[in-house]
Amino acid sequence: MSTDRYQSPLSERYASKEMQYIFSPDMKFCTWRKLWIALAETEKELGLNITDEQIEELKAHAEDINYDVAKAREKVVRHDVMSHVYAYGVQCPKAKGIIHLGATSCYVGDNTDIIIMAEALKLVKKKLVNVIDELGRFADTYKNQPTLAFTHFQPAQPTTVGKRATLWMQEFLMDLEDLDHVMGTLKLLGSKGTTGTQASFQELFEGDQEKIDKIDPMIAEKMGFKACYPVSGQTYSRKVDTRVANVLAGIAASAHKFSNDIRLLQHLKEVEEPFEKSQIGSSAMAYKRNPMRSERIASLSRYVMIDALNPAITSATQWFERTLDDSANKRLSIPEGFLAIDGILDLCLNVVDGLVVYPKVIEKRLMAELPFMATENIMMDAVKAGGDRQELHERIRELSMEAGKNVKVEGRENNLLELIAADPAFNLTLEELQKTMDPSKYVGRAPLQVENFLNNVVKPVLEENKELLGVKAEINV
Repeated sequence: MSTDRYQSPLSERYASKEMQYIFSPDMKFCTWRKLWIALAETEKELGLNITDEQIEELKAHAEDINYDVAKAREKVVRHDVMSHVYAYGVQCPKAKGIIHLGATSCYVGDNTDIIIMAEALKLVKKKLVNVIDELGRFADTYKNQPTLAFTHFQPAQPTTVGKRATLWMQEFLMDLEDLDHVMGTLKLLGSKGTTGTQASFQELFEGDQEKIDKIDPMIAEKMGFKACYPVSGQTYSRKVDTRVANVLAGIAASAHKFSNDIRLLQHLKEVEEPFEKSQIGSSAMAYKRNPMRSERIASLSRYVMIDALNPAITSATQWFERTLDDSANKRLSIPEGFLAIDGILDLCLNVVDGLVVYPKVIEKRLMAELPFMATENIMMDAVKAGGDRQELHERIRELSMEAGKNVKVEGRENNLLELIAADPAFNLTLEELQKTMDPSKYVGRAPLQVENFLNNVVKPVLEENKELLGVKAEINV
């Protein structure tokens, strides 16, 4: 590791080696050469004077890139694509005259960008599916565990730990739908020339429209895509980058919501993220167990959500058939958005896989609030015993206020049940009231909702993507 120059934390600390390779120079320039081979094969198959020998020579040097030659040439010509055309030609002297024939720089640059984003989305999908799978197991394990639910972070009616996990899962499933849509509609630029008119091919194929119409579909098929965008300027529309970045931002928003809930639950000591045996929570306070993984998810997620603005603004500000103010921004915003979301999903996998639930703490907090939530049931029981519903409603309101004062002002335990038992209007004993304090009576259909959600929604998705399952994640720091 170099210590005398800046190192990106996305590479050093967060993103996996797999995602880093996708955005590596080697991936980029090998893809350029594959595109030049696809172009030459297409042109040969459509009748241009290109030989099998030339194609084989290009294929023989598809991956052993002579970077030193390209780098030296770029210092002279100040053009990255032409430097690599030259370097490829040095290795392929018989084919050098037909490399990049009829193409513009965006043929390799833009098509490669699409190919790389497609590969990166595949990796994102794999990790996202595994996060959903892990959360599904967690939800199933704790589908019957009653817990205090919150609205406005104020105690509300009970739910279950598993039901709460389905809320996180549902958002990730929405992200998966969006990701599948964008992945399924990605197309290549193809080879359309300087302003997208295919004028160079009009010349090369002497106006044979039938042959020219075949160029883009043939290139797409050779590169593993269904089609090319039907029209373009010099570049593919930068709207494509916006759509991709928005998918990443959506995943980041879901991950942020999940991580915030874990941080709050850890504060309540109900659920904790993994904490390793020798991990230090604080340099000053030895007893602390900070939710650092969840905090890192939140931190990186904010970056990805904001990063989505870059492609949107770039798309909005392109002039006519193209301007080059996209390039520097695109080199940063797209790779770094993917590297960050990769780190986020690894963290999510790590956290969900090691979540620790403390049922006793959960039960204690729930039982402290449950008498307030059980008042409607208590009132109905009192009515059955001969009481007046309207009078009982007012009386229970007054007693609830008194019990609330005892808890908040006096710092005492919730004594609402004792107050109700002492009131003759209710005609209920403390023992009878305590029998109503079974939390499972107050979670509604939460356990059944979890079962239905896992069986009807999650399982079909996991079955459809079963070849992606089995990913485990380790975090670097």
